[in-house]
Amino acid sequence: MPSDPAPSKDLNDDDVAIVADLKSSYAQLKEELAKVIVGQEEVIEQIAICLFARGHSLLMGVPGLAKTLLISRLAETLSLDFNRIQFTPDLMPMDITGTEIIQQTSDGAREFQFIKGPVFANIVLADEINRAPSKTQAAMLEAMQEQRVTVVGKSMDLPAPFFVLATQNPVEQEGTYPLPEAQLDRFMFLVNVSYPGRNEEVDIALRTTTEAHERLKAIISEEEVRKFQALVRRMPIPKHLVEFAVDLTRKTRVSEEDSGAPDWMKPLVSWGAGPRAVQYLTLGAKSRAALHGNYMVRMEDILAVAEPVLAHRIMTTFNAQSQGLSANDIIRKLVEESKSV
Repeated sequence: MPSDPAPSKDLNDDDVAIVADLKSSYAQLKEELAKVIVGQEEVIEQIAICLFARGHSLLMGVPGLAKTLLISRLAETLSLDFNRIQFTPDLMPMDITGTEIIQQTSDGAREFQFIKGPVFANIVLADEINRAPSKTQAAMLEAMQEQRVTVVGKSMDLPAPFFVLATQNPVEQEGTYPLPEAQLDRFMFLVNVSYPGRNEEVDIALRTTTEAHERLKAIISEEEVRKFQALVRRMPIPKHLVEFAVDLTRKTRVSEEDSGAPDWMKPLVSWGAGPRAVQYLTLGAKSRAALHGNYMVRMEDILAVAEPVLAHRIMTTFNAQSQGLSANDIIRKLVEESKSV
């Protein structure tokens, strides 16, 4: 891939300058996060792709992998309002959205006053989201999709930009409430956070067992985040890549005769990805292209975001589970086959 591709004629001079600003700001952001986060470059990139594409991320990983730390420190570098919600079995919807309480005014009268919940922030960390019952999880649906909440019949807009980062623990499933497919589909990416390498783990131990506490500086302002998000929507993408994204998504729909699903996948998948996956493949590819300083979406951008977009949108069969195959394994194989087509 050329390090300095020629600008596309579909972007004007101002957009070309914004692409350069985004690439530079993203490099500074990664450098700043590296002061407190060891490794996890791919995780950071996937979260950044979602942020600038106006999507939401679900982080999956075992305890102790710095998921919560990464999100909270990311908010510092972005100079955005940040709230953390610890999901528990007794958490109520009003604990997230807020509620009305009776307040006494200066003249002695009483009136209802709305007290905003923690969802009213630019970045919301929904920690261990599968610990809360479905009624409480559903309180996040409208917020994530419509960027507003409805309380006592009144709708209130959430601040923009609005970005939900949820974490989920793949172990200790007793006492948890699996996210329904409708809510999983609201997350643009499923980001898998893996164990660090040996050298990275040594570095983690050396850094985190002292009194030192590194403070991070704000790299990207709220206004710049809005500007970069608008740029992503204007990024050009060739029609044949949109068609590729559509065909890749349709191959996961094994129940449709004309989906083009490969024969090996049909016994492994019971339900495929919907149209929202195509939208997120396109937006994710646009965002990744801009982050890397490119002026047009390329095939490698589509392929890079395919797994985090598609893996949580397919349902595997017992046949797949008995073979030890996860949704990620299936999408990974599908992507590898698509590269050679």
